[in-house]
Amino acid sequence: MATAFSNADRAEVLTQALPYFKKYYGKTVVVKYGGNAMLTEDLQQQVMEDIVLLHLVGVRVVLVHGGGPEITGMLKRVGKESQFVNGLRVTDKETVEIAQMVLAGKINKTLVTYLEAKGGSAIGLSGMDGRMITAKMKDPALGYVGEITKVNPVPIRDLLERGYIPVISSLGCDKEGNVYNINADTAAAKIASALHAQRLILMTNIQGLLKDKDDPTSLIPLIDMEEAEGMIGSGIISGGMIPKIECCITALKNNVSKVIIMDGRIPHSVLMELFTDTGAGTMIVKKKKAEKDTANKNDERTDD
Repeated sequence: MATAFSNADRAEVLTQALPYFKKYYGKTVVVKYGGNAMLTEDLQQQVMEDIVLLHLVGVRVVLVHGGGPEITGMLKRVGKESQFVNGLRVTDKETVEIAQMVLAGKINKTLVTYLEAKGGSAIGLSGMDGRMITAKMKDPALGYVGEITKVNPVPIRDLLERGYIPVISSLGCDKEGNVYNINADTAAAKIASALHAQRLILMTNIQGLLKDKDDPTSLIPLIDMEEAEGMIGSGIISGGMIPKIECCITALKNNVSKVIIMDGRIPHSVLMELFTDTGAGTMIVKKKKAEKDTANKNDERTDD
């Protein structure tokens, strides 16, 4: 039977969250949103509620999104088969045009509409706007898959200063006007670095980093860069998690305070991470403090 919460219970929850409201007020948090967290409208609505609440309590939130499943679905509708090499979509001219339509059009504007409906003020952009993301071809065999060469944070900062939530699709372009599809984790990490973000949050379809990928109870709540690199070398971190962890390490080496990998399928996981004592998912830091319990994520959450 569901537990009834009294007004006193609700007040206590807010009191416990108050130190975190103060901690993040005026700070920049970049949230990468995509994949399975986008697949149901209920989850989409809950993520948008989290983002708007952060915005309303004074957090400068930047939402970066991909949309791989939607791109795959649209390609299927036009009779085009998706091909992948090492987890990256082979992107010919027709495919990148569809990716641009889906990412900068349908998904981006849908997210803006959801945020506005929840009481936020949002403006949607792609990495092509204001040459925010300059890119080059990553590998000719992959076609128009981009490698980021530069991030221009000025358009994002301008929107934040004016009180908007920037919603950014993971597209970029080069000086010749070629458009590139860019991995959303990579785009979010580069944007977070350019903004000197307090937190980078990557929403995934697993709880976080696991010691055993087949055991959901083996969550690692806290890890530092050296440990993460060692786990890649030993094979504990493998497959598609490797580029995600490498994005995290790159961000930490370039101005981002801490990175979180969390399960975007859990309702309100962003709020749990930022505004509760225990947090959510796996926190990755530059270097853990030797004098503290290295398994205690709570210690690392209290200072930057």
